This record gives sequence, C-alpha cells and structure tokens, in this order.
Amino acid sequence: MIDLLKVLNQTKVVAEEAGAFIRKERQFFDVKNVEQKGLNDLVSYVDKQAEMMIVEKLSEILPEADFITEEGTGQTNGKAYTWIIDPLDGTTNFIHGLPIFSVSIALRHLDEIVIGVVYEINFHECFYAMKDHGAFCNGKPIMVSSAKSLSESLIATGFPYSAFSQIDVYLDVLKELMKKCHGVRRLGSAAIDLCYVACGRADGFFEYDLKPYDVAAGALIVMEAGGAVNDFSQGDNYIFGKEILASNGYIQLEFDLLLQEYWRV
Repeated sequence: MIDLLKVLNQTKVVAEEAGAFIRKERQFFDVKNVEQKGLNDLVSYVDKQAEMMIVEKLSEILPEADFITEEGTGQTNGKAYTWIIDPLDGTTNFIHGLPIFSVSIALRHLDEIVIGVVYEINFHECFYAMKDHGAFCNGKPIMVSSAKSLSESLIATGFPYSAFSQIDVYLDVLKELMKKCHGVRRLGSAAIDLCYVACGRADGFFEYDLKPYDVAAGALIVMEAGGAVNDFSQGDNYIFGKEILASNGYIQLEFDLLLQEYWRV
C-alpha cells in the first residue's frame, strides 16, 4: 500500500501550485482566449495548461495511477489507483472575473475515493481529506453544521447550463426549497459548494448533470466532515451517476424526500 498521508500532502502542494498559476493568469486573461466545447461549456488555455501541470506532477508522485480529467490529459488503463481531476472548477466564473473557482483533485483506489483536495484559488483555502481521517481546511479540522431541518438551512445548488430536459422539475424543486429554507445559493463551482457544506457555510447541496471530476474530491471531504452524500434515489452512484445530494446529515432524509416528490427516480 502507498503512504496515503504523504501522497495527500504532496497533492495539496500540487493543487496550490496550479492555483497560483491560474490566479496569475487571471490578471491578464482576455475573453478572446475562450473556446466552446459545447453549449455553454467553456474552456481556455488556462484550464488546459493547469491540467497538464497537475498531471505531470501527480505522475511523479504516483506513477502507477490512471487519470480521469476534464480536458482529457493522461490515460485510463484499468489500474488500481486513479486520479480524478478538474483543473479549474468554475471556468465560467474565471472567465467573467467572478472570484469563485477552484482546483479539485481526488484519488480513487479501486472503487473508493481515498484522498480529496479542493483548493479555492482566490481565498487561498485548501480543503482536504483522507479516508477515515477527518476533513480540514488550511490545517484546521472542519465539520458540518448542526442545522436539524430544511427550515434552518441554507442550500447551495448549480444551475443546468446544457442539459435542459429536467429544467422544469429542477425549477419546481427550487420553488419548494425557497419556501422551506433560509435561501438558495448558486456559486458556480460544485467542488466549492461541497466544501462549504463540509465546513458548515451551507447545510446542503444538490445538482444534476455533473461529471466525476466535479464532485469526487468534495464528496469525500463532506463525508469526512461528518456529512452525508447520495444520488437522487438515495443510492451511492453520485460520482459517476451525474447527480448528487449532500448535506450535514441531519437534513439528508428531509432533503431527499423533498427532491423525490418532484424528481422521477
């Protein structure tokens, strides 16, 4: 077995170095450098270069690992360890100069996420966790909130930007949440949303049409901070199933039941 604690510490350094590169590039970024991969699915040279930097450094740390990455850098060959990487989660925020975007790196061993690191670039906050060892931000332990019901809760979400087949159902869920909780926030980075649930700034989060690299690191951080995570049918297919509901645990069942009133699961 590898020394996971050593790998975690090295991964934090990689995330922060990539974040420093992204922060520097943002100062001079020109919107003319934006490419469109699909409907409202944006990318720039910053995403691509950051991903190449991350993959190169992680390959040195763990040569025996595969990669799942947003921009396709690295290979997947069925190895026991797999890095799951989003070099710039919140690209649209980055492009428009909104200061909420992050680097997200997870390490999966077989079918289990064992390391998660999310570096919030503008606020210099490094959230991280190792399986069964708790969750932290900048060296300090973090834990989920103590809100016991939706009526006491602040909920985070992400708006669909290309998959609109469920948009009416999604809006119905939002209408109900607006009546039952303190408010709903859309930050633009699922990785950060999950970390904010982990540290108690939000009490719950849900979104659909997500990719593994959006949620893999943040989901582990939520669970290690004492929270709960599942898919929309209360199952465990939230990494590859394109949907996730996370909370402090106390509101999980109420949150699940509200969602399932509208979502056909």
